[in-house]
Amino acid sequence: MRRLGSVQQKVACVFLTEVKEEESRKRENQHFQVVASEMVNPAALEADVDGALATEKLDGTCCYVTVYKGRPYLWARLDRKPTKQAEKRFRKYQHSHKSGKGFTWNVEEDFKTVPEAWIPAHRVQHHNGHPVPDEHGHIPGWVPVEADNKQYCWHSSVVDYDIGVALVLRSETNNEDLLEMATVPLANLQEQTLELIGTNVNGNPYGLGCKKRPVHCLVPHGSFRIQNPPPVDFQQLCSWFQESPEGQVEGVVWHCDDGTLMKVHRHHLGLRWPDGDTFLASRAVVIRVDGTEDEYDNSKDLFTCLSRLNGHHFSRLQDIHYDL
Repeated sequence: MRRLGSVQQKVACVFLTEVKEEESRKRENQHFQVVASEMVNPAALEADVDGALATEKLDGTCCYVTVYKGRPYLWARLDRKPTKQAEKRFRKYQHSHKSGKGFTWNVEEDFKTVPEAWIPAHRVQHHNGHPVPDEHGHIPGWVPVEADNKQYCWHSSVVDYDIGVALVLRSETNNEDLLEMATVPLANLQEQTLELIGTNVNGNPYGLGCKKRPVHCLVPHGSFRIQNPPPVDFQQLCSWFQESPEGQVEGVVWHCDDGTLMKVHRHHLGLRWPDGDTFLASRAVVIRVDGTEDEYDNSKDLFTCLSRLNGHHFSRLQDIHYDL
C-alpha cells in the first residue's frame, strides 16, 4: 500500500459546508454546528476525489513522529490559540463577515504562550518570521511527549524511548482483514502522523480496555482502507453510514493522487457518533508485542502486560484484556 498523506493541517470537508447557530453535536459548549451541503467541494473535484483511496477516519487525537533530542520522538498536537480578548475580537469579526478571512492578528500579543519546544505544523504560513493563524484562528503545531509529563500520560504509555519503539495498531501484512497490535521502531514511523486511540481518548468509541486496565495505541493515518466505499454523493454516503457494517466509522478520509486530503464525518451529515458498536471494535486482532519484562521500564506498563499476550488472538478489538 502506498504511503498516504500526513495530516499536518485541518482537512477540508468533501462537501461545501455552512455554519448553523445551533449546539454542536461534536463539541461541548460549542454553540454552532458545521454542516455539509449536498454540493461536492470544488477542491475535491479538482483533486479527482472519485479516483482517490478511501480510508477510515479515526476518532482519537493526532500525533506526529519526528526527531527531538537527536532521536525519533512522539509529538502531541498542540494548536496555539488566541487569548480570550483576541478570541472575542476574532469571533465578532467572523460573525459580521461570515468568515475569519481578512482578520488582522498581532501574533506576538494575541496568542497564548506555548512550551519552548513547540513547533508549528508543516505548511503553516509565516509573516515576518512568525507563524500565521489559519482561518479558524489557530496555529496548528506539535509538542514533544516527555515520559514524565502527566498531561500527556496516555501518549507516553504507547512509546518506550529506551528501546525506541511504539505500540501500533495496523492491518496484518498478509491478511488485511486481521488487525495486529505490534511494537514498531519509532525510526520506522518518522515524519508520519498517527491517531492515538484508546480508553481515555474521546470517550473511547472503540471500547479499548477499561479504567483499571487502560489500553491505548497509535494508528498511522490511512491505515484502514475502506473495501467498498460509496461514491462521493451526499445521499449515498448517508445511506452507507447508516446501513453498511463497514459504515460504522466516524468518517471517511480520501487520499487523492496529488496529495490532497478530503474528509467527511457523521456530524457533517447530521448523523450520530458513535451509533452502536463501531466497525473497528468488532474486528479480530492479534497481539505482536515481543520482548521480555526486563526489556521494558516497568512490570505494570502496557508493553510488559501485552508482551505476556504475545501471539494471542482476540475475536474483537474491544475484547483485549490483560492481567496486572
